Order: sequence, then C-alpha cells, then structure tokens
Amino acid sequence: MRSHNSNNVIPYAIMSIIALIGISSILKGSIFIVNPGERGLIINLGKLQDEPIDEGFHFIVPYVSSGKKINVRIQKTVVKSNARTKDLQRLQTEMALNWKIDPLKVKEIYQTIGSEQDIDVKIITPAFDEIIKGSIPSRTLDNALAQREQLREEVATKIQKRLAPFGVLVADVSVVNLSASEEFTKATEARQIAEQEVVTAKKQAEALIIKAKGEAESQKLLQQTLTSQLLQKQLIDKWDGTLPTVTSGNNIPLININPTTGQNKP
Repeated sequence: MRSHNSNNVIPYAIMSIIALIGISSILKGSIFIVNPGERGLIINLGKLQDEPIDEGFHFIVPYVSSGKKINVRIQKTVVKSNARTKDLQRLQTEMALNWKIDPLKVKEIYQTIGSEQDIDVKIITPAFDEIIKGSIPSRTLDNALAQREQLREEVATKIQKRLAPFGVLVADVSVVNLSASEEFTKATEARQIAEQEVVTAKKQAEALIIKAKGEAESQKLLQQTLTSQLLQKQLIDKWDGTLPTVTSGNNIPLININPTTGQNKP
C-alpha cells in the first residue's frame, strides 16, 4: 500500500514542478517594465500598438505580445573629421553632438529607422560629419582656429534643421578639438619667429636713429653756445700760470721767464 502511494507521489511532484515553471514563465512574460528615461512599444502579433507607453509597470499577453524599450535620454555622438580650408590647409576636427529622441515620435522612428543605435549609425553620424566638412571650406585656417564659437554655432544650426524631420532633438554641440597639420604648425612657428626678429630689428634701428638725432642736436647746440669769448675764458680758467718755452733750432732758449721774479734769463 505504501509502495503504491509512493509511486503516485513522484509523478505528481514532477507535474507540479513543471506547472510552477510554466506559470512562472507565463507571469514573467506578462510583465513589461519601462524604466525612467525610456518609452515602451507594444508589438501585438507583429503589429505596433498605436501609442507608446510611459515608464512604469505594464501587463502584456505572453507569446502574443512583446515589448520594445526606446531610450529617450540625452545621448552623445563624437565625430572626428578633417577637411580643407579656404586657403587649402588641412584642418582636423573633433566635435560632439548631444541629442535625444523625441518621445512623441518614438513609434514613427522605430517603424522607419529602428532603435537608437540605428538612428546614430544611419542618420546622425553621417549627417554630422557631412555638415562639419561642409562648414570648413568657407573659412581660412586662421579664421577657423580663431573663431571656434562661430563654427560651433553654424554646425549646431545646420544639424538641428537636418535631424528635426527624423524626430531627433539636438541638445548641444561642442568643439572638442581643432588642430592644423603638423607641417602647417611648424611653418607658423617659423613665421612667428621671423616676424618677431623683424620687430626686434626695427626697434633697434629706431633706437639708433633716436640716439643719432640726439647726438646731432647736442652737437648743434654745443656749436651755438661755444663763442670765441667762451673758449678764451675756458683757456684762461685752465691755465696754471706757466708760459711756454720757445727754443731756437739749436735748442737754445730764447725766452725763459722766471716764474718767481718775472725776469728774463739769458
């Protein structure tokens, strides 16, 4: 009797376990949770539900319906590119685009393009790269490097208009890096050094001219002030009282005044 009961318990236990697994699977498949920053799409037998669902806890029919989550948070796309400037110099660019999917157009975007990854690869990155390259040739290299904000605003305006029909909202555009080629950088440094040397030489030449003019003015003023009376007075002021000795050809003194007596000596 006990053996018979034991034989009946085992199949019931197995069936109970299978039933629990099936119920758990059904319950799991009937729950669809949409997290904050997301919108949900319900697909019933391959057909999209009319309206997307907001974040929260939702029930769906297992094996008949499925849910698809779409991220509507701000996302970032960085594009590195290079293009020729107006003066035919190569400019390397790196710009970042912050964008998000319009929550009101989630269904349309998913139907026509796909997920947010599809939007980035198919629409955003190619358009962003094209607009950056198209904005460079109208500028010289110096202007592009000096006017980063004007370049950023131009790219931001164009990409906003370009992505709007696809249901993509542009939050911000930023210039991560703008740089010229290595050859141009070296040439610019050499030019700056040469220009500085020219400025230095010009300043030195101007200083020499000013000094020469000053010396000329000083000589002119000195010539105007040195009269014959002033020269005679300067000679008298410097005389120590000794008269010069005049000698003949055979070194015999002709005049020799004794400083003490004032008399001539033969």
